[in-house]
Amino acid sequence: MLVCLSANHRATPFDALERLASVGDELRAGVPLAHDAIGGAVVLATCNRFEAYLDVDLDDEPSPESAVDAALTEISRASGIGFRQLHESIDITVGNRVAHHLFAVASGLESVVVGEDEIAGQVRRAYDDARSAGMTTRSLEHLFDRASETSRAVKNSTRLGESGRSLVRLALELASSRIVDWTGVRVLLVGTGRYAAAALAALRARGAGDIRVLSGSGRAASFAARHGLVAVDPDTPAAELARAEVIVTCTTREALDAQKLAAARKQTATPNSHVLIIDLGMPRNVAPDVQQLPGVELLDLDTIRIHAPIDEIASLADARAIVSAAAARHASVRRVHDVAPAVLAARGWVQRLLDAEISRLPARDSAPPQDTERALRHFAGVVMHHLVARGHTLAASGEGDRWVQAIATVFPDPARDLQAAPTADCA
Repeated sequence: MLVCLSANHRATPFDALERLASVGDELRAGVPLAHDAIGGAVVLATCNRFEAYLDVDLDDEPSPESAVDAALTEISRASGIGFRQLHESIDITVGNRVAHHLFAVASGLESVVVGEDEIAGQVRRAYDDARSAGMTTRSLEHLFDRASETSRAVKNSTRLGESGRSLVRLALELASSRIVDWTGVRVLLVGTGRYAAAALAALRARGAGDIRVLSGSGRAASFAARHGLVAVDPDTPAAELARAEVIVTCTTREALDAQKLAAARKQTATPNSHVLIIDLGMPRNVAPDVQQLPGVELLDLDTIRIHAPIDEIASLADARAIVSAAAARHASVRRVHDVAPAVLAARGWVQRLLDAEISRLPARDSAPPQDTERALRHFAGVVMHHLVARGHTLAASGEGDRWVQAIATVFPDPARDLQAAPTADCA
């Protein structure tokens, strides 16, 4: 059974999301090992969302409850969030509804900025990481492959994909109420990852050209060379911190607080009197106390999401229709897959019975009559085709259990029934 544990910007406090994001890498390895019934898991941790998709084996369990509790206990331990608080903040989705939820998430329909660009890539990377680590199952792989297809369909078929929406672009739109002309603005970009690259593209789209990059990872020089920027020496960043008019942070660690920024200003002969800091990091890169300094304004994710726009109703309705249809198809395929063991059992029973009957045919020149054997095999194939087609039809409509029970009633033990089956001669 598929299960999704989800914490998001709508129902989970920002500080809890921040803590979950900070231990995302640890949980990618820990959640799949939390309970024996968890056959695989994909963990997605972003700035506004934490999700754990589990494939729970119910062969020895009446429900996924114990596996879910074990996963929540591991998440609680790693994040430091109390189990009860975590349980109240987590949405639990099971069965076929998991596909609908993931498809909506991957398509950007559950994001702060509906239709955002980054989420599809984040979902795909979470899946790729889990698969590389051997943490996926066939059901999870099929689920995430369909999620990628659905997100592409939404992007290509609705207006949600036209505007290239993202948190980065929304942040810069909000910042543009303070900065009318970006062409002469001195920008310091802190970070060199994928999000930094997205931030750089958005800055350049706004007209920013005077951009420097700072990174504590040692990758600033290569990032700067690749993108035509000026790299800042991480050992002496004070001058750039003090002179920048806009500082954009998108790294994985705290990069700035009031003490550090105040010290940088004191060390610089001509510090900038006004600076706008845009913190796109999760966990937060900039301590809130920077706003206590004169001339400093902070725009963080908590503020950005409050200003997220309401999207056009028609585009959103079209996107949700695509997601719903994809989820329905996925559910139908899964239901057909659920009857596969019964299909194999019935095919095996018929095949063994057929082989036994063919072996009893009178031989001609030490070989069974080919025409008779061909006719028997054709007849068996026609019978099984109609039988399996009926099973698939019932499964697709949600009534596959009826067919499985019928197969179990008629063929309760294929090996035993074959031994007891009457021969054609005495039937």
